Amino acid sequence: MTVYDELVARGLIAQVTDEEEIKELVNNGKAVFYIGFDPTADSLHLGHLVAILTSRRLQLAGHKPYALVGGATGLIGDPSFKDAERSLQTKETVEGWVEKIQGQLSRFLDFENGDNKAVMVNNYDWFGSVSFIDFLRDVGKYFTVNYMMSKESVKKRIETGISYTEFAYQIMQGYDFYELNDKYGVTLQIGGSDQWGNMTAGTELLRRKADKSGHVITVPLITDSTGKKFGKSEGNAVWLDATKTTPYEMYQFWLNVMDDDAVRFLKIFTFLSLEEIEEIGKEFDQARHQRLAQKVLA
Repeated sequence: MTVYDELVARGLIAQVTDEEEIKELVNNGKAVFYIGFDPTADSLHLGHLVAILTSRRLQLAGHKPYALVGGATGLIGDPSFKDAERSLQTKETVEGWVEKIQGQLSRFLDFENGDNKAVMVNNYDWFGSVSFIDFLRDVGKYFTVNYMMSKESVKKRIETGISYTEFAYQIMQGYDFYELNDKYGVTLQIGGSDQWGNMTAGTELLRRKADKSGHVITVPLITDSTGKKFGKSEGNAVWLDATKTTPYEMYQFWLNVMDDDAVRFLKIFTFLSLEEIEEIGKEFDQARHQRLAQKVLA
């Protein structure tokens, strides 16, 4: 089974920009890719874990990850699928959150070994020195208002109101892709499916400004069999910080997942082989009351 086929079989592919080109990149090349996180709290949560683990799978397959923590975009706010403006945080608060999130990412990606060791980057490093006039001239001119208005995250907010600050967020994320491509040769971005509009802004900027191709893979936003989403916005956050969600609470969370979700979550959240998971699934189906799949998952 190819790397891409395994990602599909595990339910980790939601959207792609060009499937044939991405298959070639993921299966046969040495992709240089990035995954980005805005510091909107002092910890990542379970909703982030799918993209993190997908990045780890790609690193294990030989591809090189850049982990971007948005010290700049975290000061602005992402409009994606929210009903109101995000509360702006102080620069000092965001800097503290950046540091904590960088520490969490280092537990999942290998930043020390091999030619494809991960690299940590902070987009404040390039946004902090660019002037507003230069940004409008060098980046803003490549985006039409029509294009920006077509994004789902913007359309949803037009009804309730959106500030220029959050409206312009997609241009900032697009510029991240451009900078990472220019500095490090990054050609692929991994992220959650709710980020599709922001992520494709990057491929659009690469095409218009540099005449280059960039690619996007989104992973699905995980919900349980009732449609309930994992993530802090739902008020049921399971944090990746052991002081916010204890190991015991984390274990109990996985132990209590519904029967209809357990095997699916084994494919998404563990590194057990698909063959091992299939065997666990068969045994689990013969005696679901024993909760074998949940115990392995936990």
